[in-house]
Amino acid sequence: MPAADLVGRSFAPDFPYEVSRSKIREFAAAIGDRHPAYHDVAAAQSLGHPDLVAPPTFAIVATLPASEQLVRDLGLDFASVVHGDQRFTLNRPIYAGDVLHVTVTVERARAVAGNTILTTRSDITDAARQPVGAAYTTLVIRESA
Repeated sequence: MPAADLVGRSFAPDFPYEVSRSKIREFAAAIGDRHPAYHDVAAAQSLGHPDLVAPPTFAIVATLPASEQLVRDLGLDFASVVHGDQRFTLNRPIYAGDVLHVTVTVERARAVAGNTILTTRSDITDAARQPVGAAYTTLVIRESA
């Protein structure tokens, strides 16, 4: 498929991502962040949060199923996809107990030296479909050997 034909296409998994305390703790431990609000409910609540709060980059975890859907639906080989860039904007923190819906949309696609560079936006909403934030990703799809 020509790169230009990808722009505007959206992908979403059939199920939401349910944020659990254990996933927040695991993610915080994996990135080496010991902030008490990521590990201890009482500490998070003492700071005004309703439950454990996720580190800002935890949003990547919620977006993975939608990104995987994009890769599957486009028939891409995971071995040929390189993650080029990632950034996040959050309207509010992500909390344990959140049920998040993600839709990833191809915003830009271009061919460079036989490779395709995709820029995607993953819109993250809560159970009430209110905006939580967005993740912006650049993927480089390497030319097949």
